[in-house]
Amino acid sequence: MGEKTRLDWVDMAKGLSIFLVVTMYCAASVGEDTGQTGFLHWTIAFAMPFRMPEFFLLSGLFLSQVIERPWRAFADRRVLHYAYFYAVWAIIHILFKEALIGHDPTGAAASLALAVVEPYGVLWFIYMLAVFGLVAKFLQEVKAPQWGVLAVAAILQMASIKTGSYLVDQFAEYFVYFYAGAVFAPRLFALADWTASHVAAAIGVLLVWAVVNALMVFSPGFRMDPVHIEMGWGALPGIHLILALAGAAAICMLAALLTRLPFMDWLRWMGGKSLVIYVAFVLPMGIARIILLRLGIEEPNVLSLLTMAVAIVSPLVLWWLVQKIGFGKFLFERPGWAHLPGSRVRPTTNTAPAE
Repeated sequence: MGEKTRLDWVDMAKGLSIFLVVTMYCAASVGEDTGQTGFLHWTIAFAMPFRMPEFFLLSGLFLSQVIERPWRAFADRRVLHYAYFYAVWAIIHILFKEALIGHDPTGAAASLALAVVEPYGVLWFIYMLAVFGLVAKFLQEVKAPQWGVLAVAAILQMASIKTGSYLVDQFAEYFVYFYAGAVFAPRLFALADWTASHVAAAIGVLLVWAVVNALMVFSPGFRMDPVHIEMGWGALPGIHLILALAGAAAICMLAALLTRLPFMDWLRWMGGKSLVIYVAFVLPMGIARIILLRLGIEEPNVLSLLTMAVAIVSPLVLWWLVQKIGFGKFLFERPGWAHLPGSRVRPTTNTAPAE
């Protein structure tokens, strides 16, 4: 399998990832407004062990391509890159929701200040990517053993740390997956290759995984209400970690299979724009949900699907308009001033990580 195909499956996996993320937020917000659950709640419950872990694991896949760069070049690519988009969109979200809609400029100012040291809202993911990149580079510089780091990260995840600091808690919960993506990248690429050349066997493996994952999620202890979901045995320390890693590998396998289907190319394309969707889906999601509710659409399944469609399509339409008119590119592309001086490096290969 060539590099292009391998990048195709990564984009396909990111498409699946962003689809699950938007689905989760749509289902939860609709559930909160209507007090009802729909089939999307069950979908998100099934994906709960691996929904965010596989997003972080995919983000770590190409870390080895940049980790050896000098600090300035690395920081520009793996820290400032995410910090820039976090800052731009945190300002937009806070000003729109708190200053404009909430008529609370003082509260907005406080939220802006807090957003510097604590991840804000749905944007927490890209905030943590900047932090994870910084920590990974430091660990590489001090020559920390990979397996030792992975073991400590796994212990942090299993410890279910709750300090009250979102930054600390999310680091403890998810760094293991980001680092595992870097450590296991060769094996994950090999798994994708094997999947593409052993379709029947791969489908069998995925079916077994799906059954086991469902049994662990919907086992005794499972609870679901319109806003919150709690897993059964799958929430137990150790089991949760195993399910997350297995689910992330399953997403990679499923993505490799989907690249064989031309009619699924839209999902691959969407995965290539995952950052565009991630930073910009929340506001249109909220607006669409409010409008649909006022139109009298309250059936949770219909409301969730319509809201999700708007949430996914709107950022892509905005991105397309920005490309056409040439104004607003700073929303999705870093301008020259947002790069560190002297940080531009020429790629050493013909490929670049999918965004």
